[in-house]
Amino acid sequence: MNNMTFVTKTSPYIRKETSTKRMMFDVLIALTPVVFFSIYKYGLDALSRILLSLIVFVGVEAIYFLCVTKVEGFNLQEKLANKLRKYSINNFSAPAVSAIIFAMLLPDKLDLYVVFMGALFGALVGKMLFGGLGFNLFNPAALGRVFIALAFTTFFAGSYGFIDAAAGATALSTTFPGVLNSYSLVDLFVGNIPGAMGEINSLAILIGGAYLFIRKSADIRPALSALLIFTALTLVAGFVLYPNLVLEYVLFQLLSGGLLFGLVFMITDPATSPVTRPGRLIFGLVIGTLIFSIRMFGNLPEGVAFALLIGNLLVPVLDYPVWANNVFKPKFFIGYTVSFVLIVAITYLILGGYTI
Repeated sequence: MNNMTFVTKTSPYIRKETSTKRMMFDVLIALTPVVFFSIYKYGLDALSRILLSLIVFVGVEAIYFLCVTKVEGFNLQEKLANKLRKYSINNFSAPAVSAIIFAMLLPDKLDLYVVFMGALFGALVGKMLFGGLGFNLFNPAALGRVFIALAFTTFFAGSYGFIDAAAGATALSTTFPGVLNSYSLVDLFVGNIPGAMGEINSLAILIGGAYLFIRKSADIRPALSALLIFTALTLVAGFVLYPNLVLEYVLFQLLSGGLLFGLVFMITDPATSPVTRPGRLIFGLVIGTLIFSIRMFGNLPEGVAFALLIGNLLVPVLDYPVWANNVFKPKFFIGYTVSFVLIVAITYLILGGYTI
């Protein structure tokens, strides 16, 4: 016991032989199919917004790094040179991930000024004011997206239609099942629909997700938990509201909006999700339920970013040392199962599936 060494570090907490650098680069690689498709579909409109987001996110983090990093040097010029040498590619990957995710949440024609303001808010308020990587409570990309949706609502009017914090003017804005007359399920799967640049191609998202989970650079537990509860609730809604089109309704809900993109690239963010394995399952359960509730009962057609930010707020509660535990115990499975069933049952009753 006397030879043990304790190391203090901040999130993201990695429980395998890897590094934050490798994990961030894996996320960048996983985002490649989505990015390439957005550039293929929207051309320079997509490329300009991605580059602007990258410049802002990386620039804000670089300026912060230069301001707070202490180095040796005889004069200001030498100290600055040493700081610039210390700011290497290792410092680029993390803000680049947030920048690309933020850009993928935007419609292709969104004003560049609004893109700049959203990226600045996400990078500065969502991350750097908390202390940088591992200290931020909120997902920076989601926070920046919610900010511009609320602060610059008029910029999303007109040709975009009204959009919320996670998606563009999407197929979700059209009433089901009439939407199937305009967009088939195949269209939803391959991206032949309107919406945010990186959220419309489910195939590209799933390819990136498969890479992340196979490489174990993202924890599949929160994504799987959210997907299961969302699918179960959507299945219930389909049976109650569209008994003759249950399968079509479920697939439509799964493939439209920002659901898959959020589950693959946002809910899996290790810096803003719970530390414990059971906590991450609960985290996914909460977010999946919130996404369904916003879609079904809210005034917005979509709600991935809002749901994610609410989930981020609950992370300190889920990680509270009094009850947080990294071991799966029988009482956790009982509690999780009971909660899952209750959520489904309550949703069934609210939708009018049972009448006296």
